[in-house]
Amino acid sequence: MIGLPGEITACLFDLDGVLTSTAALHKQAWKQTFDSFLRERDGSGFRGFSDRDYAEYVDGRPRLDGVRNFLTSRTISLPEGSPEDPVTDHTVHGLANKKNELVLNIIEQQGVDPYPGSVRYLKAARDARLRIAVVTSSANATSVLKAAKLDEFVEALIDGLVIVREKLRGKPAPDSFLAGAKALGTAPENAAVFEDALAGVAAGKAGGFGYVVGVDRENQADELRADGADVVVRDLAELLGDRR
Repeated sequence: MIGLPGEITACLFDLDGVLTSTAALHKQAWKQTFDSFLRERDGSGFRGFSDRDYAEYVDGRPRLDGVRNFLTSRTISLPEGSPEDPVTDHTVHGLANKKNELVLNIIEQQGVDPYPGSVRYLKAARDARLRIAVVTSSANATSVLKAAKLDEFVEALIDGLVIVREKLRGKPAPDSFLAGAKALGTAPENAAVFEDALAGVAAGKAGGFGYVVGVDRENQADELRADGADVVVRDLAELLGDRR
């Protein structure tokens, strides 16, 4: 009925890009953050933050890891700083705080829209009595789920706040997904992971989950399969046989 193997009893959904269209808003905020920093730093040698940079170094990862990974890719070293750093500081925490401030402003201005196909899939999963958790690196997941009116489906939430509090490794490590399965009382082999990020798909594969669904929002189907997706769809409704 819902396109999953019979032994699957729980679904672990990433949020941004899988359930809601907020991935595009996060990408926009990351680009504004890094481009502003790079222009100030590099002047006429400025080379902007690209879609490939987002996919390889940032997408699906905890915010601080995203900053560190991208800076490393450009051989840039900045002080770590502290969580209280202002958004004007050129530190890892300062850039992370600037990105968060920007994305919150963008979400407030543009709102949060769930993918209609994802809403249909959540309803079908609930009707099939599958357990449902959201596993995301976002620290703003609670407000996003509420704004998108998806919170009614979610039994357990592992978000960026939990990841920091529990000292979990970020994706592509499987820690957050394993925590999601544990919160539902489900063994990894009986849980399906739904991810649009390459790092998230790799985390699902590394965690030994029973099924990994890659959601191709960025024309990277081959990369999702290479990183461990068992199936790749453009929209979750395809798993229901619905291609509207």
